[in-house]
Amino acid sequence: MRSHVFLVSFPGHGHVNPLLRLGKRLASKGLLVTLSTPKFFGKQMTKADNTPVGDGFLRFEFFDDGWDDDDPRRTNHDQYMTQLEHVGKREITAMISKYAEQNRPVSCFINNPFIPWVSDLAQSLHIPSAMFWVQSCACFAAYYHYNRGLVPFPSESDPEIDVQLPAMPVLKHDEVPSFLHPSNPYARLRTTILDQFKKLRKTFCVLMDTFEELEPEIIGYMSKFCPIKPVGPLFKHPDVPDIMKADECIEWLDSKPASSVIYISFGTVVYLEQEQVDEIAQALLTTGISFLWVMKPPSKDTGLPIHTLPDGFLEKVGESGKIVQWSPQEKVLTHPSVSCFVSHCGWNSTIESLSCGVPIVAFPQWGDQVTNAVYLVDVFKTGVRMCRGAAENRIVPREEVEKCLLKAITGSIAPELKSSALKWKEAAMAAVADGGSSDRNIQAFIDEFSRS
Repeated sequence: MRSHVFLVSFPGHGHVNPLLRLGKRLASKGLLVTLSTPKFFGKQMTKADNTPVGDGFLRFEFFDDGWDDDDPRRTNHDQYMTQLEHVGKREITAMISKYAEQNRPVSCFINNPFIPWVSDLAQSLHIPSAMFWVQSCACFAAYYHYNRGLVPFPSESDPEIDVQLPAMPVLKHDEVPSFLHPSNPYARLRTTILDQFKKLRKTFCVLMDTFEELEPEIIGYMSKFCPIKPVGPLFKHPDVPDIMKADECIEWLDSKPASSVIYISFGTVVYLEQEQVDEIAQALLTTGISFLWVMKPPSKDTGLPIHTLPDGFLEKVGESGKIVQWSPQEKVLTHPSVSCFVSHCGWNSTIESLSCGVPIVAFPQWGDQVTNAVYLVDVFKTGVRMCRGAAENRIVPREEVEKCLLKAITGSIAPELKSSALKWKEAAMAAVADGGSSDRNIQAFIDEFSRS
């Protein structure tokens, strides 16, 4: 009988997309994979039942979280996390029972860290489970050490201390994952993530969307404390559809010379002040460099206004600039006309830029982004820093934006940035190739739960 892996995701683009990629990879190894998340989010996804992938199948089955699609209570994180756990446990238990009756019993659970209760559920059902960490191993180490109280972190009494973790560079107070900082306004998110670390013993393995060659020292060190299997970059596995419908922009990129376009995207959650948008726009006008800028409208339930561009901006840039609401980022980053990526440094975007050999202009805001920026600039040597994060509480002026853009594209360090990026691209391709480090880890993971 084909092994059946059940993936459960928190309903968010940056959570579902990596898990979907992992599911695709597992299915290609001959498994039946079911991906589940709340129905309201599932409606955004392209759905198909029993889609063939290599020797296996990938399918979707969504569960009702008990609230209407437009229920405003979802914007209250505390309320929603409580509701999701309460209803999710019941709904998923019913699914698992149904699969057993259909002679498709679940062999293994995999969840991402915003829904730690899945580890409890798997244990109660006597089914092996793994956690899929969708950030860097460096950030995993930070949460692990914070949770165990192994090293000092910024505190109310000493908010600006540096943090020294084993096998990692020193992190300044505003470079540790911001959810761990005392000034973090999202205390419940910290609690939720740390809850997963308290349940690590309930999982037999931690899968990570990174690769051994990218973070060798910290992966080696943290593997002493828990079984870590780097299986990325999952981005490099083809034919995984994006959850959100992208605008057409590849034909426009085709019309541009090689390495001539700046790609700008701040992900699905980051929302910049209008004044910051204006400063970026003015810097683009001054440089005259071609750009592709993703300006995703905020969700209606946030109540945030849609960004505007300065008067006459589009007329002035003409064909040298293009604004889209969403882009096929994987295709954009591999396009020869793209020279650099102005990014919020979320882990998905970080590892995609490295895997595609594209230098980054780092514009982190919060969460793991501020830590990823340190690695991009100081360790991976593919980034130029534009800001230190939302904790700075400042607007980066157009002169600084312009300086960073030119530094990354035409500055004296631009060749070094590109050379480093291409080195990581080669390493990423080797990791996911047949017999590569990540490919071997995927197979070892499958072998392990298949024996249980």
